[in-house]
This record gives sequence, structure tokens and C-alpha cells, in this order.
Amino acid sequence: MRILTIGFSDDYVKRLSVELEKYFICIVDNAKDLYDATNFTDFRHYELVIIVDEGIKFSLERYVNEVKKKKSETKIIMLTDNKENQKIHFSLGVDDVVYYHCKEPDLVAARVLANMRQLFGTKVDIGKLVIDITNKKIEYDEKIVSLNGKTFDILAYLALRKQRVFSKDEIINALWEEPEYVSDNTVEVAINQIRKRLKSILGFQVIHTVRRRGYKFSY
Repeated sequence: MRILTIGFSDDYVKRLSVELEKYFICIVDNAKDLYDATNFTDFRHYELVIIVDEGIKFSLERYVNEVKKKKSETKIIMLTDNKENQKIHFSLGVDDVVYYHCKEPDLVAARVLANMRQLFGTKVDIGKLVIDITNKKIEYDEKIVSLNGKTFDILAYLALRKQRVFSKDEIINALWEEPEYVSDNTVEVAINQIRKRLKSILGFQVIHTVRRRGYKFSY
């Protein structure tokens, strides 16, 4: 999962990242403010945006609208020290508002989990197929399937979001630190490696191509 934080110090982002990684495979980008954030959201796909309240209503409203227009599934969480602002933030389209615990990364991470629970998983267990995300291990009918690095990450990413179709661009944005320097061919090669390795053990495919749209996990 790719996350954008806005208005945080670098030190806070590091601490928050440590807490988030207890729940998700994630990459966290940090923008200085809403203006800087547009440089990220214009070119990268995010499943979650976390914003520190700057008290600028109209800039926030415009930014929230732009994010939701680009990808309606993107969740936006607001952190504020002003209790009175909570109602305003919800009216602007923010999905959740964290008040009072803003300075405690572990509690903010727990709130993220509450909002993104459908993407949380330490293990995908479907019949004979078990993908152990924590230990980066795959088993099928007690046989070990060897996958590592980005090939494992791609499989886990799609398996946690089963039945959803993801483009190559979305996969690259979610799993590579600097997606701008990664080609579509990199994903194609990785997908082919996953398919070859899994089919040799399972005897069938679990990653399917949806023409002109991308890939999905289906068991």
C-alpha cells in the first residue's frame, strides 16, 4: 500500500512508518504541505492520504476533491488538534478525523488499520494455498513455493485485494519506492515468473490477465 503523509516532520514519518509496517506492506511518501502534495498525487497512486490540519479550508476542499476524483477508493484521514474542525473536515469529504492522539504514531497507525482493515493481512489462507506475508513464505498442499523480492510482494499485494483488477501502473506505484523509473516490462517479467513458479506446483494459474485493464488474483 502506498501512503502519502502531508505536513509531518521527517522524524514523525519515520516513527509512523515503523508502526504502519506492523500492519501493512507499505511505502510512505511525505509532502511538506498541500501544495507540495499535488506534485505527488498528480503522478502517483495512493490508497491512503494522511493530512495534518493546517486550517486552510478552501485549499483542503480543493485537494480532497482532486484526490477523490482521480481515485475514489483513496481514503483520507485528517489529524487535528482543534476539536471544532472535525465537523468541517467531514463535510469536505475526509473519511476520518483523528483528534487528541495526533502525536502518538502507534495510535494513528491503529486508526489507519481501522480504516484499511480490508487490506490488512499477515496471512492469506485459501484452501490448500497459504501465503504467509509476515514470513514471506508460500505453501500449497504442504509444498513450499519459492518466491522472493518483488515477485512475492506482487503476489501478496494482489492476493490481499482478490478479484480487483490492477493496472501495471498501479502495481508499480504501490510497490516501488521510485515508480517513475520502473517500466511496465518489469511487472510483466515478474508476473510471468510468478505464474511459472506457481503453475509448476499448483497446476493452475491464480493471477489472471484482464484485457486492456491489468491483472487480478483469483483462486
